[in-house]
Amino acid sequence: MDLIKRALAAIFDFLQGIVAIAAVMVMIYLFIMSPQEISGSSMEPNFHNGEYILTNKIMYKLKDPKRGDVVIFKSPKNPEIDYIKRVIGVPGETVTLIAGQYYINGKLLEEPYEFNKPMFGGSFLHENEPVEVPPGEYFVSGDNRPGSSDSREFGFIQKEAFIGQAFLRYWPVSNLGLIPHPSYAF
Repeated sequence: MDLIKRALAAIFDFLQGIVAIAAVMVMIYLFIMSPQEISGSSMEPNFHNGEYILTNKIMYKLKDPKRGDVVIFKSPKNPEIDYIKRVIGVPGETVTLIAGQYYINGKLLEEPYEFNKPMFGGSFLHENEPVEVPPGEYFVSGDNRPGSSDSREFGFIQKEAFIGQAFLRYWPVSNLGLIPHPSYAF
C-alpha cells in the first residue's frame, strides 16, 4: 500500500510540474512573445513564405515603434489575418510617394534593405500627394512594394493594432538570428 501511495504521489508531482510549465508557456504566449509564420511574398527579399519568426508583444507597451521596425498587426480588412510590414512613417511626419520612392518630410527615405522594384500608389496614398501621419498612428509598407497590401492601400495603422515587433527568425535554422534594425540617414 505504501508503494502505491509513493507511486501516486510521484505521478501527481510530475503532473503538477507539467501543469506549471504549461501555465508559464501560455502566459509567455499571450503576453510576452508569440511565433508567427510568414505567409506570402510582401516582405521579400528579407522574409520569405514559410519562415517563422518570434514577435515581442511587450515592446510597444513600453515604447513607441520606430521607422524600420518590422511589425505584426491584424489586417484592417480581415482581423483573422496577421500582416507583417515595416514602419515607414511615424506620427507627425509627412509621407509622400514621388517617382516610386518614399519621401519623409520632403527628404528621400534611403532604405538600406533591398527591394529595387518600381512602386506605385494605392487607393489611400497617391503619387505626389503628401499625407500627414496622425498622432498614435503609423504608415507601414511591405519590403516587396509591388506585391504588398499596405498603408498605400488601407491607410494608417493605430499603435493599438500592433501585435508586436518581429525580433527573431528561427526557421529555417539556416537563417536563425535576430532581425536587424536598419539605419537611416535622417
